[in-house]
Amino acid sequence: MSRPLLVCVIDDDPSLCAALENLLRSYGYRAVAYGSAEEFLASADADRADCIISDIQMPGMSGIDLRLFLTHTRPDLPVILMTARTERILLDRAAAANPFRVLQKPFDAQELAECLTVAMGTVDAAMPGLGRP
Repeated sequence: MSRPLLVCVIDDDPSLCAALENLLRSYGYRAVAYGSAEEFLASADADRADCIISDIQMPGMSGIDLRLFLTHTRPDLPVILMTARTERILLDRAAAANPFRVLQKPFDAQELAECLTVAMGTVDAAMPGLGRP
């Protein structure tokens, strides 16, 4: 039996982290949340995560800076950035970091599920109706 894929959530909002952890587990993923990019990078999960979901705006290292750092250490790791901000300059800067996708908060569970399915090249039985696009 294969081990479920590990998705790491990085956000300084503990309630969002908890909600996303629960949602991801309901989809059959292993999920671990971190309150900062630095906390994530100091963990063993930095080397074994299958996907990252990170807020763009956080104290310390931003999600954009995390993505840029990971392009050197784990270039094939899918990084999904999320933000509630709508400033074009910020969104352009995020897109320039070449994440797998930028999700605009609030996003719905189906949008996240589809994004993860494509990002990791998987279709999980826990996510009915999802297939490769």
